[in-house]
Amino acid sequence: MNILFFLTPKEEVDHICETDNIRQGLERMERHGYTAIPLLSKKGKYKGTITEGDFLWYLKEHNFPTLEELEEIPITDLPRKKDNLAVNVQEKVEDLFAKMTNQNFVPVVDDDRVFIGIVTRKDVLLYMAKKLQTK
Repeated sequence: MNILFFLTPKEEVDHICETDNIRQGLERMERHGYTAIPLLSKKGKYKGTITEGDFLWYLKEHNFPTLEELEEIPITDLPRKKDNLAVNVQEKVEDLFAKMTNQNFVPVVDDDRVFIGIVTRKDVLLYMAKKLQTK
């Protein structure tokens, strides 16, 4: 089985660009109800994952700036505690499953680390549940 079988393509996944500011990142996560979101470079390369916790700790450590103040702070100033590990689109599905146990989505990249989409834990679990029902 190929990783692409589980892929949610980039066009269907919201992300934060390294040129965004902290307010834009917060609003994007709020709008979509995400708890974590991919961070991409200007050229579309996967840079890491930003979580609600990253925002929370930043706000606390900086005395809760106003939204207007957050517009002046680049998203790249936000320290990230833990990035979701990516898989190359050509890796084995077993590698995907190994990473899936510790993160709610796995970013999928090409050979140049260009982000092509994600695989969610939910999609993998639904697939496995369906397989079990057909046995």
